[in-house]
Amino acid sequence: MARSPIFPVCILALSLVPAIVVAQTPTALPLTYAIFEASIPHIDLAACPEGLALDAIARDDVFCRAVVHDDAFHVYVFALDGDSPAIGYQSYPVDGVEALMK
Repeated sequence: MARSPIFPVCILALSLVPAIVVAQTPTALPLTYAIFEASIPHIDLAACPEGLALDAIARDDVFCRAVVHDDAFHVYVFALDGDSPAIGYQSYPVDGVEALMK
């Protein structure tokens, strides 16, 4: 029984295909203020909103930035220490923004 003339071509093609590598789950990077500042259009807030739950963190140790997106006002909380990592997040409906800005 004769082999097909495309048999050697198939073997050659398969040998050129890179091995499939199973990717490991990448390590998550913290959202630092430097990344946030460069990547996300935002509003600097003079103070964090009063109703924001900061889990026993002093308001003097944090600062807040806001993003308006999808009919909501999103407040990101950053620590003042180290690389200023994001340590909190809270969303508010846009119709309640007036109260937050006072």
